[in-house]
Amino acid sequence: MSIQLVLNKSAQHGVPVKVFTKDIEQEAIQQLRNLAQLEFVHHHIAVMPDVHVGKGATVGSVIPTKDAIIPAAVGVDIGCGMNAVRLSLKAHQLPDNLAKIRAAIEAKVPVGFNQHQAITVKMTTLDPLAKRLKRITDKHKGLLKMLRNFERTWAKQLGTLGGGNHFIELCIDENEDVWVMLHSGSRGIGNCIGEYFITLAKKEQQSRFGHVPDRDLAYFAQGSHSFDDYLEAVQWGQDYALENRREMMRLIVSVLQRELPHFTLTREAINCHHNYVSQEHHYGEDVYVTRKGAISAFEGELGIIPGSMGAKSYIVKGKGNSEALCSCSHGAGRRMSRGKAIRHFNLDDLKAQTAGVECRKDKGVMDEIPEAYKDIDAVMANQSALVEVVHTLKQVMCIKG
Repeated sequence: MSIQLVLNKSAQHGVPVKVFTKDIEQEAIQQLRNLAQLEFVHHHIAVMPDVHVGKGATVGSVIPTKDAIIPAAVGVDIGCGMNAVRLSLKAHQLPDNLAKIRAAIEAKVPVGFNQHQAITVKMTTLDPLAKRLKRITDKHKGLLKMLRNFERTWAKQLGTLGGGNHFIELCIDENEDVWVMLHSGSRGIGNCIGEYFITLAKKEQQSRFGHVPDRDLAYFAQGSHSFDDYLEAVQWGQDYALENRREMMRLIVSVLQRELPHFTLTREAINCHHNYVSQEHHYGEDVYVTRKGAISAFEGELGIIPGSMGAKSYIVKGKGNSEALCSCSHGAGRRMSRGKAIRHFNLDDLKAQTAGVECRKDKGVMDEIPEAYKDIDAVMANQSALVEVVHTLKQVMCIKG
């Protein structure tokens, strides 16, 4: 399907914004128009079909920038993303009741604000991260002060889920194969890094590229110390998030090996970020690409697009669509705020919408009720020119913080 909506088509007041859906809020449109006015945005902004209003920048936006980066466009959940592996098990080999397995995973992988009592990752992973973090905090004492609560805990949070829309799932694909899928990011320390540099950008008010229509779009220009330091810090957060998902997957698989018949891992679909910065080449220029709520979808590249709990999810292969800046959506995308979902739905709604899924069915996850999200099938239809579906997954167990 071709692009459905183009904002700033004449490009008289900024670059065009190419939106792969008509299902977009007016507030999100205004956010995108503000973003498109920045002089350092290259060629056009691509907007995925799961688009919705975000803090700082629009969720679902892909922003190529030349010689500058906007910390708030990356956000505070630096490196948030997905990991999925396929097991050699078939659906019929799972127990009829998955409550015991859910409880066993929840006992092994801390969720919400919880953390491990002791460090679980190898020191060969931990030491390089610690040395790199020290280099960053040596230059930013304000960040060190913010991280004081995490000096002894960030290592214990590796291999933990967090809360909100982060999850661990068991899924079944169209071949009756069993998959493990999870969604998480850089935890509390990534949040602190993001908040620190967003605040610093607003404080510095760099003006190399002229007018900034929204304070949340404050940037660091290449050549400044803050630019280099932020790039170093955001890469650290992305690497931390990647290791967090790897460690969680290791812990989950260890539980399943104890609880299920013997199996092997037949494929790691991908371990992919969807809140991050990457250096890429688009439309004749080397640029910094910020994907906020979007994943990379270069030709042949595998990715994961999850639906809400109770809906379908997809393993996809990228088509390298240049209009989309070789990207696709990171999920279904919210159609309703968390507060509105809590006010609008009740426990009976939650139970009905998650029928057949072993998961929490209490007020604590009401904001994650499936109908608070866009229809994943509509989202997938809008990006048929961006990705090819490789596998369709259906959740049978979901863990949330």
